[in-house]
Amino acid sequence: MEFVKRMTKNRIINILLILTSIGIIVSCAGKKPVEQLPLEERYKHGQEFLENKKYYNAQQEFQIIVLSGSHTELGDDAQFYLAESYYLNKEYILAISEYERLTRKMKYSPFVEKARWRICEAYVAESPKYYHDQANTEKALQKLQEFIEEYPDSEYRAKANITVSKLRYKLAEKVYESALLYIKLHAYDSAIVAFEDLLRQYYDTDLAEKAHVGIIQSYSLMKNVEDAKNYYKSNESKILSNDLKEKALEYISAAGSNKK
Repeated sequence: MEFVKRMTKNRIINILLILTSIGIIVSCAGKKPVEQLPLEERYKHGQEFLENKKYYNAQQEFQIIVLSGSHTELGDDAQFYLAESYYLNKEYILAISEYERLTRKMKYSPFVEKARWRICEAYVAESPKYYHDQANTEKALQKLQEFIEEYPDSEYRAKANITVSKLRYKLAEKVYESALLYIKLHAYDSAIVAFEDLLRQYYDTDLAEKAHVGIIQSYSLMKNVEDAKNYYKSNESKILSNDLKEKALEYISAAGSNKK
């Protein structure tokens, strides 16, 4: 019985394979030969598609040129604009792959600097909100730092520096929110560790002042009034906001009152 079942199963599979083969043959027989356009004409069509935001069509044209004309003068142009067609269509991971192919294989192309910048922008676009995993944010920062070092006179330098600051703030925000959560959970030691981590890594962000106050708040909630006072004295000059200074002193004062 088992043998009959296996035979039946194999027969069904063979029939399906035959039908599939017939379908492929019929399909191929019904196709007309694809028109072989000159690469220059394909490049022109690709540019037109790109200008008209028909990114998928542009990708097809530039892909053909990349595959069959990489050795020609259009090779690096097509490679760059293939990457652009992915980037402008917000297919950032594919865009990164194509830009990197250009920077790796066509190192002397005039498009290399722009491609390197686009790689940075693509990773930034893939950087999520602060409460998600920040692997792409870290990657974006790495690429931006490399770009700034290798192209110090680039037209994108100012924007790169601004972007670095924004991304560092996002990473600092993630640490800061974690520290606040520790306070809510009454895990004050862990909160202090998180705030100190923020100050060590992101001392140049606007959250640094709040981190100092957060440490004072944590000590105060632990009823370690002397530690809170000493920390305030040592770091008062780093807390520039008067409102934050007042808040820090309020934490210390409340802790002292409660201790009594």
